[in-house]
Amino acid sequence: MIFEELDFQLTPIGELALRRRRIPKLGELDVYEVKLGEDFLMSSLFHEAERQLSKLGLGALEKDDLDVIVGGLGLGYTAAAALEDPRVSSLVVIEYLAPVIEWHRNGLVPLGETLTSDQRCRLTHADFFALSQDIENSFDPLNPAKKHDAILLDIDHTPTNVLHQTNTRFYTEEGLGELARHLKPGGVFAIWADGEPESSFGDRLEKVFGWSEGHTIEFDNPITEDTSKGAVYVAKNSR
Repeated sequence: MIFEELDFQLTPIGELALRRRRIPKLGELDVYEVKLGEDFLMSSLFHEAERQLSKLGLGALEKDDLDVIVGGLGLGYTAAAALEDPRVSSLVVIEYLAPVIEWHRNGLVPLGETLTSDQRCRLTHADFFALSQDIENSFDPLNPAKKHDAILLDIDHTPTNVLHQTNTRFYTEEGLGELARHLKPGGVFAIWADGEPESSFGDRLEKVFGWSEGHTIEFDNPITEDTSKGAVYVAKNSR
């Protein structure tokens, strides 16, 4: 196994590392991994669920000229998939960890140029959860009154397995209700989670937004030579 640490930073929520490695049985494939402390946040080996977050979330909208927010940049798969939709006219990616944005701007990760060269896309260093709670202002700091057609979230492992305990409030009815106020009428909130959809969270989304559905995303796992699963929840602001 060939291993290289591309960056290491101390952040307010722990030690952040970007590394690249090769696994002999995968040949010449470069695998990029992001770790926060002892937690694996993302691997370039597994990104189908993150891409489906954009595909399913935006697919629930039947309109053009979409203004989109992505919460959590990571390795960029959710944002890149959103930009593949020609209806997207603006995309603001909210990322809490400044080094992650720098990885993309400095070309340390494969999708960096894809995101930074697209004029529709803007990478913003901010706290997604704090912005969601601020119902008087937009997620877009340059347009404080703007509401959005879609908000796509890929930050915590699951609504109950969060990176920081302060995030827990967001997943309550009160927190989700605040998020809903940032959407245009008929707007969509979609969220990625590890594992399969949990009915209790789906019920909570439906109670807040009026409509929701959960999707199980299966993808090949070349490490275990089996399949793994991720969840995408989609909710539409129909109240």
